[in-house]
Amino acid sequence: MAGTITLDELKAKIDRKDNFVLVETLSPSYYRHTHLPGAINLPPDQVAALAPQLLPDKNADIVVYCASST
Repeated sequence: MAGTITLDELKAKIDRKDNFVLVETLSPSYYRHTHLPGAINLPPDQVAALAPQLLPDKNADIVVYCASST
């Protein structure tokens, strides 16, 4: 199920050490510069190629973030 969580909810998940995959969808250059701890990089233009390798568990709790507010 897709949904939206707030920054506070994400922080709580991190603080509780919940089991989830954190995915940053920014370009690799932004990812190298700064990203949230534990985040993996999955640029939008590479989703089809990289998602099967980076996100093999289709039942995993996945949180995706980017620079956009949408």
